[in-house]
Amino acid sequence: MRTALTIAGSDSSGGAGIQADLKTMQANGVYGMSAITALTAQNTTGVQGIFEVTPEFLEQELDSVFQDIFPDAVKIGMVSSAALIKSIAKKLREYGARHIVADPVMVATSGSKLLSDGAVQTLVSELLPLAEVITPNIPEGEVLSGMEIRSEEDMITAAEKISRECGCAVLMKGGHNLNDANDLLYRDGSFQWFRGRRIDNPNTHGTGCTLSSAIASNLAKGMDLDTAVKQAKEYISGALAAQLDLGKGRGPMDHGFDLGGIYASHEV
Repeated sequence: MRTALTIAGSDSSGGAGIQADLKTMQANGVYGMSAITALTAQNTTGVQGIFEVTPEFLEQELDSVFQDIFPDAVKIGMVSSAALIKSIAKKLREYGARHIVADPVMVATSGSKLLSDGAVQTLVSELLPLAEVITPNIPEGEVLSGMEIRSEEDMITAAEKISRECGCAVLMKGGHNLNDANDLLYRDGSFQWFRGRRIDNPNTHGTGCTLSSAIASNLAKGMDLDTAVKQAKEYISGALAAQLDLGKGRGPMDHGFDLGGIYASHEV
């Protein structure tokens, strides 16, 4: 079995963060492992509190994983401080980690800010250049590119700027009233659109975490980047189409919508 590591924050309500990542990895056929960057008191209505781990402990977590079960791919999610970003970059370089997918999480779906201003430049200079692909949404793309994104052409220009600065592929995710289900993959001077189907479901908590984890899972299994993105988008569509409805705010998706068999049954 192929393996994947998520380096991200914990979501106590289970819809995003490492909980969503591990569910996604399981559903996409790889063995998931985790290094937790922070505990969050979080639910579908917002983030009520964040408690970071220390850089030293995060490095211990990463040592424990890499020295025993070396991951075939790595997904990086919420990292809220420059010190933690530096620790992750240090360990990924030390172990020669492969197939790194970085989701530059800056703002939660609920609108809560998750990344300090001072950490953004460290993210850009230390961590994103190690990635095979990064997966910013429109607001994150605006921060990383330093420009407003209001059209498809803007998405292409912004992705090109980010790719050039960070030296990696960029999957610019649609949404926020722009290209809602369509994502743009830019790399090596060329781009490709991945058109998706618009699914009428307000419960989108953890979509970014889930997409990046699905891509990492697919890369771990040996898919090329285009195929990994295409299949990950199809998985997201299925999880949204299952119409799970939990919580009082933007609820989670059904990560296990495609699990079959007696052990996955909802009935006794």
